[in-house]
Order: sequence, then structure tokens, then C-alpha cells
Amino acid sequence: MSAARPADPAPQAEARETSGATTALVLEFVRQHAGEAAVEETLRRSGAPFTAAELSRPSTWTSYDTRIRLFTAATEVLGDPGAMFRIGADSLRTGMNASVVVLVRAMGSPRQVYARLPRAVANFTTTSTMEVLRSDATSATLRYRLHEGYAHSRLDCDYARGLISMVPTVFGLPPARVVHEECESSGAPACVYLLSWDRRSRWSRRRGNAPSADPELTALRAQVRSLQEAATDLVDGGDLGTVLRRIVDRAASAVLAPAYLLAVSAPQGGAPLVHSSGLDPDEVPLLVARLLAGDDLGPGAVTVDVASARRTHGRLAALRRPGEGGLGDERAMLAAYAGHAAAALDLVLALEDSRSEARRAGALLDLAHELASAAEPREICAVVAGALPGIVGCGSSGVLLWDPADAVLRASACAGLPPEQEAVLRAATLRAGDVPEVFGILTDREPRVISATGASAPMRDLLAALLLTDVVAVPLLAGTTFLGVVTASWSDGEVSQALDADVVARLRGVGDQASTALQKARLLETVRHQASHDALTGLPNRLLFRERLVGALAAVAPSGSVGVLFCDLDRFKAVNDTLGHAAGDELLRQVSARLRAAVRPGDTVGRLSGDEFAVLLPRLGSPSDAQAVVGRVAAAFAEPFRLDGIPVPVGTSTGVAVHTGPGDDPSATAERLLREADAAMYRHKHRDRPPARAPRTSD
Repeated sequence: MSAARPADPAPQAEARETSGATTALVLEFVRQHAGEAAVEETLRRSGAPFTAAELSRPSTWTSYDTRIRLFTAATEVLGDPGAMFRIGADSLRTGMNASVVVLVRAMGSPRQVYARLPRAVANFTTTSTMEVLRSDATSATLRYRLHEGYAHSRLDCDYARGLISMVPTVFGLPPARVVHEECESSGAPACVYLLSWDRRSRWSRRRGNAPSADPELTALRAQVRSLQEAATDLVDGGDLGTVLRRIVDRAASAVLAPAYLLAVSAPQGGAPLVHSSGLDPDEVPLLVARLLAGDDLGPGAVTVDVASARRTHGRLAALRRPGEGGLGDERAMLAAYAGHAAAALDLVLALEDSRSEARRAGALLDLAHELASAAEPREICAVVAGALPGIVGCGSSGVLLWDPADAVLRASACAGLPPEQEAVLRAATLRAGDVPEVFGILTDREPRVISATGASAPMRDLLAALLLTDVVAVPLLAGTTFLGVVTASWSDGEVSQALDADVVARLRGVGDQASTALQKARLLETVRHQASHDALTGLPNRLLFRERLVGALAAVAPSGSVGVLFCDLDRFKAVNDTLGHAAGDELLRQVSARLRAAVRPGDTVGRLSGDEFAVLLPRLGSPSDAQAVVGRVAAAFAEPFRLDGIPVPVGTSTGVAVHTGPGDDPSATAERLLREADAAMYRHKHRDRPPARAPRTSD
């Protein structure tokens, strides 16, 4: 299975410069203060290329321009010039990411948070840089600068001031006081914020407030709820691909970062399944290799295993640029989320296995029904080859039948191969003497797992021409009789389950059904042959001869002719009486061989009864053309037959009847032709061997 990498949530034209953690706060503040209609109006005025739901997800990143348009629209809709400061300052109440609150609280004091804040700015925006110019226990000076190429907005500055003022509130303190006299909007090279906050008092440490008002407890509850919702959301994804995409999308609920990378093992083997967000597609393959190898992805990366109690599925990483980081021990937060993701994957894979088994059972049932109605070996092979991919899980399949006369395997049917490769397989003849794998399976009658890297030269060349790397071949056996093989194969870039005993067992089960169906078809073919052919000579009997005659009359062209030639052996009774019935039987076999050699390709020689033979001439240009066949038949009896080493001359009496053009009733015409040819032969036999008369015609 090849690696999958869905597109990022945002359109490619939208730069990833603002985290959804910011846009979510703006929309929630508008919703709480002005209602849902105000949210829709804000989106309309901003022209944001996202829905409210998308902008409320931390994993959705927008451009700086979209952010400023959204800030402007929210300010206008609320009718409050100071709205952006209030949105930032009120963020703890209106929906600040719970993981951020937990990490902030774990740092112990506002001073520690402000010292760490510059490294965490990239979690929210990639267009600005912050640095700490000075800090002590109750004050700090921060410098905030917009990168070159962006037009500074005072609204962005207001939001930043409000956001940094709320840090002390996480610790149960009043908001920080912010003095802002230098601003880029006023021509200053950067925005400078002078912060001061209250020292933690005895009263604040007593935690006398109600637990529900404690920001840390509220955030922890929100984080647990978020993880539970994430697990439910992941399981609700249904198919594996959707679940993997959601794991990446929901990772931002645990750790804010500009980019994420997930790589998990494919359930059926093969290349890992890869999903990413916020990464250049060209970077992904190398990052995946390093992630799965356990390499360090840099100081800005947070990597964890996606593992449950049952199995390790793969690894998940939140990625930042070098020098950028989070607010604390984000690895624990991401690991907790990855644990829920792994549990969801356990359930989804179990469901996938259940669905696969159900599909496989349905395919086996369909196979049994189709084989019950298939009568011809070629039809049986086509049914089996078509069913194998769904039952075994292979990319392509085939059925090759054994030709004991030539000691070769030949493809009878295949499925899943492109037309060019299918033509190669159908043209291939695998001789037991030339291909060791065929000789081996013919000798021990055991399944073979054939890999291109370890195959014999002829098999390796064939696999290369078929673009295959792995093949499992299981013999088709009817008792001790070798009928052929069924194969399941995988193409380059995939890793087969060939070594999985379950796959071989399923392939064997299909092979047993195929063997039974082929044996039944061959038995039916034998019965049909016996019912329509003479047991002694193998020639068509009267029933089959008449059937072919009717068919020839039905298909004759308006100017074409169909002829019937009757032959009766002279002195056949004398051979039986003199040399015995065994010699008579041998004579009949030799006569049938000479007649088949004398007629044209497409003509039918039949034994109608006793020593009476007939030749069907389905394509005569004119009635007189039958005379040439009569001459060749007569010449076939010129040389004596050798019976028990004794030369025995045997003659023949012949009669011919010809019909020209289509008739109204081919069946009635066939009966008439048979009678006329028989009568002509009888006249010939009793005229003391005169030359054969010219053919009679009937129109």
C-alpha cells in the first residue's frame, strides 16, 4: 500500500501565518457578546476563505492579511474600538486552548511565563518576533516586532497587549498592567510593552475560591474533555484514512505548533501511512524516515509514540522551526493525546478487520455460487482469478493450468494486471525443465512464496516483465493429479502478506474450490465427449454429426453449398470373420485416421454406425467441389491396411449429397441430405464398383 498524504485543511493560496487558536478566540468573543448572526457578519466583512467551524479549530492556519481583516471586521461588528484588547484580555474565559493554560500554570509564576513567552510566539503567529528586554518578580519589558514585508496594524498590537496582560490571571492574580508608549503603528521600530503585576499574596495562595473558579482546574477539566472528544471524534471517522487525517487535525488541541507529522504502519504491510499538516510535501519523505528511525527532529520538535497497550502504531510529531518552542512539558500533553489516538486506531483497525472478514466471507460465498454455475475450465479459471484479490488482499492474481503433454504451465486467466502485462503472462509457457519453481511445486505439491530477489533467472525475468515483486503459488490438485496453480501477487512498492500463514491458508481454500470445480468440469467434458463421440475411433457420432450438419446449413451463404459424403467399407464382415473382432476394431481405427487425413481443414469425419462413416463438407464453393473430396477419400483406401502384420485390402463405397443456399428448415434439410447421401452410397455399393457418380444436388 502506498503512502497517503492528504492536502492541508487550508487552501494552498492561504499562507500559514496565524494559528486557529487566535481566530477561535475572536469568533467566540463575538458570539458571546453579539450572537451567531454577528459571527456570520464578521466572516462576511472579512472575506475569510473559511467557515466559522474551520476558524475555530486550532489546526486551521490563516494568513496575516486574513487575521487583520478578521480583527477589523470584529471591531466594526461589535462597534468597540477597544474590542481586540478585550478579546486578548478575556481569552482565559472565552476559550483559550486548555493545553496552553495547563502548561502556563505548571510554570509556577507569571515571571517564568513571560521569560518563556518569546519562544512560544510561533505557536500563534509566524509573522512576529518577541524578546524579553528586562524582567523581575513583578515586572517585565517585552519587545514585539512585525517581520519585514507586513503592514503593521494597531489592532494586532491591541490584541497582543490584551493577551499578555491575562497571564497573571492564570495564577489567580489580577491582569498585568501594560504601558505601551512605543508602537510600530506610530513609526517606532518595534512595539515595547512595560508590564507590572501584583505579587502573589497569602490570600491568593490559600485557594479559598470555589474549585470551579480555579483556572488550572477549569483548564484540566477542559483538557480531559478535549481528549475524550478527540477519541470519540477519531473513532467516528470510520475508515482508517479519515481517522489518520483527524489525528493530525486534532493534534493542535494537545500542542500548538505550525506543523504536524504522523506516520503509522500500514495494516496490510507496505509503506507507512503518512499524513501531515503545514509541511512542504518535498520535506515529508525525509522527515518521515527520520521520525520512524527515532532521530532527533530538532529542538523545536515534540515527538511521541502512537502506542496503546496492544501495539505501537507509529509516531506523531509537532514541529516548529529551530529556536522556537512551547511553554513547558508539551511532550506529556502530546503523549496523552497520542494514547487516545492509538486506542482509536485499535478500535478502527478492529472494525476494519471485521469489515474485511465480512467482505472476504461475501467474496467466498460469491465464488462458491459462481463456480456452481461455471461449466467450462476457462470460465472457472476466470471466476477464481477475479475473486482472489478480494479474498486474499493481493494486487493481482492468476490461474495457470498444467499441460501434461508438453509439461508446461500456461495462464488460463488473470486479474489485476494492466493489459500489457496480462498479454505477457498469457504468452508465457513455464516449462518444468526450465523453471525450478515449477519443477519444485510439481514435485512436492506444496505452496511456494516467490520473491523477485531470490527467484531463478527465468522466473525473475518474468516477474520483472509483469512488474511484480512477490508471488504466492498454490497447487491445484485433484487427488494426486496436478491440475495447475493459483497465484496471488503484489507489485513493486508493496510488501505482500505472502509469509502470513493466513494468506496461504485462504489461497489454499480457494485452490481447493477451484480444483473441485475443474475436476467436475473435466468429468462433465468427458461425459459430454462420450455422449457425442464414438468410443472406438473418437470421431463424432451420429448425434454430433447431425448437430454440426444442422449448424452448417443454418450458416451457409446464399451462393454457398453444404455437402455430405457417406462411406461404407467393403468386405468388413469378412475381416471380422477371418481375423476376429479385435482386427475389425483396429481396421475401423485406421480407417478413421486415413479419412481425417484426406479431408480438408474444417470438414468433419463421423462414424455413424458399424462400418459406416460420413464426412461433412460445410464450405463448398459449388456442388462440383465435393468431387475432389470424393477422390481423396477413394485414394485413402488404395493402400492395404496392416492388421496383425497382414496386409488387408479394403475398399469403400461412397455417396454424396449437396445442398446449395440457405433452407427454410435446416433440421429437415439435414435429414434429407443424410438420406440422399445414404441412398447414393447404397447405389454405388451395388453397381459392381463403377466410378463414383457425380454428386446429387438439392435446393
